[in-house]
Amino acid sequence: MKRNVTTQLLKWKNNQNRHPLIIKGARQVGKTYILKEFGKNYFPRCHYINFEENERLGKIFSDDLNPQRILKELSFHLTAPINPGDDLLIFDEIQHCPRALTALKYFAEEIPGLAICCAGSLLGLQFGQSSFPVGKVDFLNMYPMTFTEFLQAGGEQGESACEYIMNCSKKSPIPAIVHARLWELLKIYFVTGGLPEVVEIFNRHKEDLYNALRLVREKQTNLILAYEADMAKHSGKLNSMHINRLWRNIPAQLGKELDGSASKFKFKDVIPGIKGYARLEGIIDWLQTAGLIIKTFIIDKPQLPFAAFKDETFFKLYFFDIGILGAIGKLSPKTILDYDYGTYKGYFAENFAAQEFTAAGVDELYSWKEVTSEVEFLRETGEGVIPIEIKSGWVTQAKSIKVFAEKYSPAYRVIMSAGEMVVDPERKIHRYPLYLASRFPLPG
Repeated sequence: MKRNVTTQLLKWKNNQNRHPLIIKGARQVGKTYILKEFGKNYFPRCHYINFEENERLGKIFSDDLNPQRILKELSFHLTAPINPGDDLLIFDEIQHCPRALTALKYFAEEIPGLAICCAGSLLGLQFGQSSFPVGKVDFLNMYPMTFTEFLQAGGEQGESACEYIMNCSKKSPIPAIVHARLWELLKIYFVTGGLPEVVEIFNRHKEDLYNALRLVREKQTNLILAYEADMAKHSGKLNSMHINRLWRNIPAQLGKELDGSASKFKFKDVIPGIKGYARLEGIIDWLQTAGLIIKTFIIDKPQLPFAAFKDETFFKLYFFDIGILGAIGKLSPKTILDYDYGTYKGYFAENFAAQEFTAAGVDELYSWKEVTSEVEFLRETGEGVIPIEIKSGWVTQAKSIKVFAEKYSPAYRVIMSAGEMVVDPERKIHRYPLYLASRFPLPG
């Protein structure tokens, strides 16, 4: 599968001042696969170490952290010499060997020519430890497959459709016949999401759509159990119950919203006996660090920098993967394909946009709310603050974004929906198909 992260990996490889690289991301987003493919395609030799599969390898790091000795013993274990300057060394599931994390500092200082890439499940939970090599490692975030990556994985037809998205501009809209096909494919993506194993199952069986999506849901159900097992394994029995309950409460809360849009996360009754943000802060941070949720802050002053106006207790929560959202919310694939799931449609559309913005490199997401008016996302661009309203269907009357425009006079405002692209420079309204979220802001 083609992944956009490969471009960033190549940029890291060619950086003369690179440090050992740590790839962060939720379990099952494809970290191991992409590192092995990267090593196979761009290095003469690639050496793979998995600290979970072979815990005895951790003993190599127990005596001291001399990188020359460690490299020599790893070469003996692999029965192949590791050549600094040419080879790639992969440390997978590195959270099972904290000493290996600490050793990265000494590899950076004493063998800077050696390319080292690290990955692991829930690796972010290790970052608070005092032995972590601060300032001696590079980071790269990895997410579920985006919609364009999903298209590229779907064969020749999907790649052709993807080209239209990648080549689209304000002056070069997508043809109506292509738009219709992309919208149908987007609804399928709403079911599958972007976890590579799930996408692979769909592509293997897609000639029988009903069976393919049934198998997709089975896989997603198993993955949900794996995520919940991680919660129990890494946070303790009582805390894991609280984490699990809050995680499952997210779609339950959103299903109650009558206007179909995501609302401020409500702390009341999420966990019996626990009230308020202060008591739930650690649980939310755990889920965010594990890569399982996306937090969007709600601000009432759309001024830069956004962070100066945020309230840590005022936010929305989205799922990291729209396919897992549908599975955990018990929405059948047919319901999603028929686009007949009531107020959930609005949240699905928002969740998709949040995923696409995050994967495109937006570090922190923001929305705006004043009194009864609310705009789903604010984005900082070269033209200032741009409001983006998300509509789940073809009805694109957007009262809140009009209120925003009258009060704050942005360069233009954006409405993303099921409709085709229409740019109205006189009224300063840009209407984009929802599947173009990853391309915002579109070039002229």
